[in-house]
Amino acid sequence: MENDVDVDKREEVFHNAVREYIIFMLLFILLYVSSYITICYFKRKADSDDTYAGGEEDAVVYRIALWLCTFTLSVSVGAVLLLPISIISNEVLHHYPKSYYVKWLNSSLIHGLWNMQFAMSNVSLFFFMPFAYFFTESEGFVGYKKGVMARVYESVIVLFLLTLVIVGCVWVVSACFDEDVHKKQRLFDIWNFYLPYIYAIISFIGVIVLLLCTPVGFARMFTVMGKLVVKPKFLRDIDEEFATLKMQEESIRRKIDCELHHQHSTIANGHATSGSLQKQLEEIEKDKAELEKRKKISPLRRNLGYPLVILALLALTVLCVLSVAHHFFELLVGIKALPVGAKETVLGISSLSALGSVGAVLEIVLILYVMSASIEGFYSLPFFRRLTPEPHNTSMVQTIGNCVVLLILSSALPVLSRIMGITNFDLIGNFGSMDWLGNFYLILTCNAVFATTTTMCLTNKFTGTVRSEVFNRLWTWVSQKEKKQKPQSYTSFKDD
Repeated sequence: MENDVDVDKREEVFHNAVREYIIFMLLFILLYVSSYITICYFKRKADSDDTYAGGEEDAVVYRIALWLCTFTLSVSVGAVLLLPISIISNEVLHHYPKSYYVKWLNSSLIHGLWNMQFAMSNVSLFFFMPFAYFFTESEGFVGYKKGVMARVYESVIVLFLLTLVIVGCVWVVSACFDEDVHKKQRLFDIWNFYLPYIYAIISFIGVIVLLLCTPVGFARMFTVMGKLVVKPKFLRDIDEEFATLKMQEESIRRKIDCELHHQHSTIANGHATSGSLQKQLEEIEKDKAELEKRKKISPLRRNLGYPLVILALLALTVLCVLSVAHHFFELLVGIKALPVGAKETVLGISSLSALGSVGAVLEIVLILYVMSASIEGFYSLPFFRRLTPEPHNTSMVQTIGNCVVLLILSSALPVLSRIMGITNFDLIGNFGSMDWLGNFYLILTCNAVFATTTTMCLTNKFTGTVRSEVFNRLWTWVSQKEKKQKPQSYTSFKDD
């Protein structure tokens, strides 16, 4: 009888494991296909540059690098969806605990998803992306037969040497801050000690970057949405812009006609000028076509769309600031616990939000909004602006850099969302075992910095124009007053 029970338990464990792996595989295939389409949209075409100047060998190298970048981008998107999927799963199990159709959705599946995400993030960040960069830049060792394998050998050896340097540095740093008598036993424990330790450092750097980029992104989102959404007529006169573009188009066409009639001028100069004018004409025609589309939009949508979008962005930003401020005071008085060392999470016991399902949906929207704002803020910073991908004009090295940046930011998103109090879902597995998450003053400082910088960016965004106008008026008034005083002083001196 006991043997039958053991067999049934082993079969149940086996079927659960197979079901989880199938779900993971289907989810990863979906993410991989979408990531591949995204990278192909941005990467530079082979026929527009010398990407494949080395022939078939370079084509193979760049194809492998493309696959590794696609894998990394898939992992990044998975990290962004990690908390939303977990929150939705908890709410579904909370409302339908005995439903036959959601029995496959359990705590084991979510725990496995977090652990697999952590493992794939480490593999992508420490192995795939460095290898892809070294692989695209390698040429093979001198004196060795050229080919793809020669470049593979060079990339692997360089990556191995880099790993030794990083592991040695981490070992020295950890020995300085951690007096452990078993350091020699962990000297070669790369997977269980060094990678989580380095990942914790990189995750902390990612959180710092998010703290700097997200407030800037909040302010930038209003500008971006203002360009995408048609503004009301009192804010933007499309008819006037269309008439201006039409006049510019007629002027350029007259210049082109004049150049065609003056064939006695220098041929080279004539072609250069005509080419530049033709390019300007094409840009104006594109702008006119865009304005014509916007003119066809109904007045109701034009007058209500922009205010509603701006109000929605403002509401989301204010909710983020209020949730962070509320979490800050809860940490300060000791109501909220630190996000480190969380116990095993059991899904479906209770809702994560006091508002129930509505609050859970709001948490998901805030998490996705924070990620969008952080990406927009990152690419708007002066130093990182050159890394911004362009459609059909992004090199492979630039693609690798973008994949690394997105992986770091997305992997830090669950940690940031938890330490900021945007969600109450506990960090699972290695995500919640980072030592720096137990530092009370560090977590408190992160909350204060986020709330303060976001408030300052929003204040600067909405009052910058008013302050600039007030300053200009004051400067004009002072200048006029000085001009009036100078002639009087000169006249009085002359009379004397």
